[in-house]
Amino acid sequence: MDREAYRNCSSLVKIPRQTYEQFWSSHFVDYIDKELSYSKFFKKYLLPNHPCMFSRRFTEDWKCRKQWVTEEGKPHFQKLLQEFDETPVPVANCNAKEYNANPKQVMPFKEFVHYWKEYIQNGHSSPKGCLYLKDWHMSRDFPKHNVYTTPVYFSSDWLNEYWDTLEVDDYRFVYMGPKGSCVMLSLVTRTPFHADVFRSYSWSANICGRKKWLLYPPDQEDFLRDTHGNLPYDVTSAELKDRGLFPHSEEACQPLEIIQEAGEIIFVPSGWHHQVYNLEDTISINHNWLNGCNIDIMWQFLQNELSSVQKEIDEWRNTMDSWHQHCQVIMKACSGIDYGEFASFLKIIADNRMTFLNACSSGDSSEYSRHLSETLTTLGPYHAAFDLQRVAHIIECLLCNEDFKRLDHSTLTLQPETMLQQIRDTIQSTRGQHLLYQE
Repeated sequence: MDREAYRNCSSLVKIPRQTYEQFWSSHFVDYIDKELSYSKFFKKYLLPNHPCMFSRRFTEDWKCRKQWVTEEGKPHFQKLLQEFDETPVPVANCNAKEYNANPKQVMPFKEFVHYWKEYIQNGHSSPKGCLYLKDWHMSRDFPKHNVYTTPVYFSSDWLNEYWDTLEVDDYRFVYMGPKGSCVMLSLVTRTPFHADVFRSYSWSANICGRKKWLLYPPDQEDFLRDTHGNLPYDVTSAELKDRGLFPHSEEACQPLEIIQEAGEIIFVPSGWHHQVYNLEDTISINHNWLNGCNIDIMWQFLQNELSSVQKEIDEWRNTMDSWHQHCQVIMKACSGIDYGEFASFLKIIADNRMTFLNACSSGDSSEYSRHLSETLTTLGPYHAAFDLQRVAHIIECLLCNEDFKRLDHSTLTLQPETMLQQIRDTIQSTRGQHLLYQE
């Protein structure tokens, strides 16, 4: 992030986002084929929460695009089997539906490839249904493979930074599926944080094959809900025309339809509901992520989630001493996170940036990990300062929130008042060292 971008957003409390009517008037997504500075991407797409597509030039050096794909642009099954063979992978059945999602099973990778080959030979059909390898933590399972590099535009990734710090999980996935496989509109919940549910960003790169995306902006969500408040499983289903079941569906805009070719990367902003079809045999790499630009969306979502839980069990409020604690427990079961873990999440993000800025001031880079230092160094001290200001804003919101006040703060890793002062001291010290606002 450069100085101008930082100065333009450093005083923001609420991130300004254009109305989606303004975006929808053009009804197209920017196609980025030339080098774009991070600051321009930040200003034009991250802050306003707008989708875009990057051309294949941004993935042409990835090893997976050379090793996993044949000269004809098809999945290179032989090479893939050499790498993954007996590896257990999660596989969904796109022709089955359980609780508004596709049921999954775990099978050896070679078994899925055997199925896939037969599926192709049988004209893209099988009595087993249309199986789709999805949500596979390939990077976590094979950390030394290094078959792709996260583009700098998506490198401010608090979600994966948090789980990398804890060495517990990640939100980096590989998807592989035959022609006809798909991801329906229903929001997929993934523990430990349900990333799609709490409005993370996502980016998806096609290693081979083609996809069709149907995108709805956040302000269309309520129009798509049924009388029970649930989103449809399939936005192309005829049942959406049933006014008795979906009373507001006719008020929803037509979805934005995008065709993604091999090598291209799509950026899907927070809260943009999407439905995706594989038009050919396809392999893709996908990350869910969030950062200072959409942390306010996550915080608002968490408040809404807790409010919904409180309404559901309100009748026991006066008969249960630990009612508020139970609300937090239920909220975590539903969304994968409660207020206490959210506070821990903010602490890790803030600690990493304060360590980075302090190391910049002292010239000592030994205090933080190599991987994290590379990311923060690339984004620069302005970005670290912006992140700290965003964390500080959310902590101030927590301090004013009655439900957060009810938590036992002695059990929290984040002591909010102390952390706020540490953030302010770090930024002030960094300015004093002329790392910020320098000419």
